[in-house]
Amino acid sequence: MTLSDKELEASVVASESLRVLLLLDVQQAMLLDPPEGVPSSRLQVVKDNLDHILKQARLARPPPLIVHVRNTGDAGDMDEPHTSGWELIFPVEPAELVVDKRKNNAFAGTSLSEIIPSDAEIILAGFQTDYSIRATCSEALKRRNEVLIIRGSHATHDRIEVLHGGGITPAARIEADIEAELEEAGVHILDMKDLPGIFTNR
Repeated sequence: MTLSDKELEASVVASESLRVLLLLDVQQAMLLDPPEGVPSSRLQVVKDNLDHILKQARLARPPPLIVHVRNTGDAGDMDEPHTSGWELIFPVEPAELVVDKRKNNAFAGTSLSEIIPSDAEIILAGFQTDYSIRATCSEALKRRNEVLIIRGSHATHDRIEVLHGGGITPAARIEADIEAELEEAGVHILDMKDLPGIFTNR
């Protein structure tokens, strides 16, 4: 895949800092009322935490590469391209990169594997914990990247169960289960109180 000038600049930043913040699916569709959006009980806390993480990353020296990964749905989906739900929640600054994806795994079909070195540390945050976060973490671990997730910086939808008698699994339980699964696989799980040191050389 041939990289654009913007992507080449991003690869230089990633190679120099060896630290990347991937914001996954942080899009307006997630702010809608359930079932389209995430449960309101989780939304404001996670949105505030994402805002804090992004601000901390922007202040860091040397700066990490900041990548806004935008999910691109099909016609009629809540994240159909160029609709309000597809738009990012946070404005993008000039030095930051926007990457559009079609798969849960943000590396699949995108330029990320060429932009992010395999020895870079990746901090992941955003929405769709059991889809985008899980799949992208798994791929990053396969690439031998160090991967970090901060509790309270990701969220997903309640899950309607179709087997075992039905019912609903709350989003908070899904998020905790995925954190445990990813920690077992090798992802470092941190807390928001650790944020001041995450983007510093340590």
